[in-house]
Amino acid sequence: MKILLTGSTGYIGKRLLPVLIEAGHEVVCCVRDPKRFNPPDSLRESITVLEIDLLDEKSLERIPADIDGAFYLVHSMSSSGDYESLEERSAINFREALKRTDVNHVIYLSGIINESELSKHLASRKNVEIELSKGDYNFTALRAGIIIGSGSASFEIIRDLVEKLPLMVTPKWLNTKCQPIGISDVIAFLSKSLFNPNTYNQNFDIGGPDVLSYKDMLLDFGKARNLKRAIYTIPIMTPKLSSYWLYFVTSTSYKLATSLVNSMKVEVVCRDNRLNTILDITPLSYTNSLKRAFSKIENNETLSSWKDSYSSSGLNFNISEFIHVPTFGCFKDTRVRTIKNREDCITKIWSIGGKTGWYYGNWLWKIRGFLDKLFGGVGLRRGRTNPDAINVGDSIDFWRVLYANKNEGRLLLFAEMKLPGEAWLEFKTEENKLIQTATFRPLGVAGRLYWYAVLPFHGFIFKGMIKQITTPFLANKTA
Repeated sequence: MKILLTGSTGYIGKRLLPVLIEAGHEVVCCVRDPKRFNPPDSLRESITVLEIDLLDEKSLERIPADIDGAFYLVHSMSSSGDYESLEERSAINFREALKRTDVNHVIYLSGIINESELSKHLASRKNVEIELSKGDYNFTALRAGIIIGSGSASFEIIRDLVEKLPLMVTPKWLNTKCQPIGISDVIAFLSKSLFNPNTYNQNFDIGGPDVLSYKDMLLDFGKARNLKRAIYTIPIMTPKLSSYWLYFVTSTSYKLATSLVNSMKVEVVCRDNRLNTILDITPLSYTNSLKRAFSKIENNETLSSWKDSYSSSGLNFNISEFIHVPTFGCFKDTRVRTIKNREDCITKIWSIGGKTGWYYGNWLWKIRGFLDKLFGGVGLRRGRTNPDAINVGDSIDFWRVLYANKNEGRLLLFAEMKLPGEAWLEFKTEENKLIQTATFRPLGVAGRLYWYAVLPFHGFIFKGMIKQITTPFLANKTA
């Protein structure tokens, strides 16, 4: 069967793709930015890639007529303040585009929407579901609450809170009930629902066996990690104050924090578990979902992370717009140093950021990250998804990967920190040399003043960084 997969570069889409291919399907992957789509070579023979923007009706004409099924895995809750209208327009455009195809079954991953009063985010999910259900095809909506898995937004936020804070004074919404579900079970429900007549033209809530408060989830996480934690809830935290609290303590963006806080005041508990019986699925408990997630992390098997989506930075751009580093009107800091061991050098470049740090002046990088958070930026807390591998579109602390070719020995990063301008950082090996270039395109007078203000720190940081990167591992150990 030929399956159309929207959200192919997203957290769910990346994990569903290999499952669909393993089931024998041919998958048409819809992506807005092809440069961010990096499937394993083993999957490429079964994939067709389409560059599609759901807000651009003309681009949707590229969808082939002979598709049999489709997954709608697109959400925009942190990309814009007006995401409801964007989500509605995207859903309508998608539904209308499918009229030109032979599609038989469309599946949408929505949110649990059983309460009479919904948050802005959940109300938007419900509206998308209504619009998609109007199509000339069989439609299934799977409604999930908190998804637990390595790299999921919920998991990473819980992890940030529990591992960083022995004592938490929290807003009262931590007493709200929810029904978490493991990512492996979400993928099972999605894949097994496809072309199953028992799921046609219905909606189902999917969740694990445990109904917990958010406070319970934090405490159980602490137990799973052998961390003793104390949590006290107070009634005086406003939604705005709660959003700031979540934003500063965790790696989430402020827009996403606001959407999450508003949604966390609404109970997301399943009506029933009838789909479990229909599809013969027994979901994992919350504790077992946590264990599975940490097993994946410890074995460097995290297939996707919410931090690599643009929602983690609040920016919305195509990589192709920034991959060519400008020269006109720019300031540059270029340093060249002889490489003694090219393999060691490239290994260090490909390990940069996250727990490894930036090799020199890490305390200054941390201060810069803290200041970035104060001004509404992403800071350093996103880290990186994989300690060794880098793909185009990945986030590395407050940078976004624009180009990564290990054989070529070139890595190009674009800054997502708050700046009065735009910044790039490039590492490029040529023959026996490493060329390290920081480029800054200032925006007005403020941008120029910023460059000259940080210039003394650049001389300290960038000189030390290239020295450490080009020094072989053995020499470092000896030193």
